[in-house]
Amino acid sequence: MGGAGGDGGTTGDINECKTLPDACKGGMSCINHYGGYFCLPQNAQIIISNGDEEPTATTRPPPPHFIPLPAVPSHHGNHQATNNQARLTSVQCPIGFAADEFNHCRDVNECVPSSPCQHLCYNLPGSFMCQCEQGYELTPDQLSCHDVDECLLSSYICQWQCVNQPGSYSCICPEGYQLQGTRMCQDVNECETGPNCREDQVCWNYFGGSRCYPRNPCQEPYVQTGEGRCSCQSLSACRGLPPSIVYKYMSITSERSVPADIFQIQATSVFPNMLNIFRIKAGNEEGQFFLRRSSNVSAMLVMTRPLIGPREHVLDLEMVTQNSALSYRSSSLLRLTIIVGPYAF
Repeated sequence: MGGAGGDGGTTGDINECKTLPDACKGGMSCINHYGGYFCLPQNAQIIISNGDEEPTATTRPPPPHFIPLPAVPSHHGNHQATNNQARLTSVQCPIGFAADEFNHCRDVNECVPSSPCQHLCYNLPGSFMCQCEQGYELTPDQLSCHDVDECLLSSYICQWQCVNQPGSYSCICPEGYQLQGTRMCQDVNECETGPNCREDQVCWNYFGGSRCYPRNPCQEPYVQTGEGRCSCQSLSACRGLPPSIVYKYMSITSERSVPADIFQIQATSVFPNMLNIFRIKAGNEEGQFFLRRSSNVSAMLVMTRPLIGPREHVLDLEMVTQNSALSYRSSSLLRLTIIVGPYAF
C-alpha cells in the first residue's frame, strides 16, 4: 500500500491490476485506485464524483450508495491535502442479481422466502422458473397453475365415462358394470351376487344386467322333458307342430361388428341316409341374421347387421330331417333368445 512521506517526498501508488496478473477471478475486471484495487463484472457501471456535482450516467442507475475511497494526496509545501475524497457507487448488477457486502453481484434466489409460483419454484442464475404439479399446467402469466381436464384430451381415456378432478381424473362405469383397473369396465354377474329371481325362475346374466326366465318354459300341449326341453306327448294334439322345442339363451354386446358367427346349431341324433335342412323359421323379419350350413348335422347362425341394445331378440331355428326314399320327414325347433346389452362392451 502506498503512503505519504513526512519530509515532503511522495511514494507513488502501485497499480496492482498490472503487477498481479490474477488479481481478479472469473472474468471480473480489475479497477485500480490509490492504495488498492477492486474487481467488478464486465458489464458493471462505475459512477465517480468529485463531490462538486452529481454523478451522471448513460442509464438511470438505482439510488447510489457511495463508498469512500482512500484520499489521493495533493502536496502544497509540507502539507498533505485530503479535502477531495472520491466516492464510488455500488456495482450495477443485472436483473436477478444483487450486490453483496463486497460489492460483488450475487444471484438472488427468488424462490425464498416467499415463492412467486403457485406450485413449484426453481431458482436459476438471474431468474427463476415455475412448474406445476402433475395434472396442472402453467397459465399465460407463467406463475399460476390451472387444472388440466384430461377428459377432453381423448375420448378413449375411459371405456365409458371420464370424470375430471383437480389434478387428476377417474373413470366410472354404468350400472351393471364394475371398474377393472383404471379405465376398463367389466360386466357384473348379478346372478352370482344375490337372489334376483323367484324359485320357479332361472337367472340369466347378460352384458349390463340380468333377467329371469321360467324354469319350465313349456306351454300346452308340450311338457318339460329336460332342462329347457319341451316335447309333445300327443300326436293328435301336436299335429303340424314340431315334436320338440329346445330353449336357449345368449347375450351379446350392443353394436357388435358384423358379420359375426354367434351361435351354432347341431343335430343331437344322426341317422344314416338322412338329410338335414336348417332354416330360420321366425324372428328374422328384418334380415339381421343368416343361417349358414356347415355340414349335414350342423349350421352357424351369422349376424349380418348390428343390433342396438338394450333389446331382446327371439329366433326360431328349425332343423328338418328327411329321407325321400323312406318318405320320412321330421323337424325340431330351437328357440334362441338373444339379449343385447345396452353398451358396446
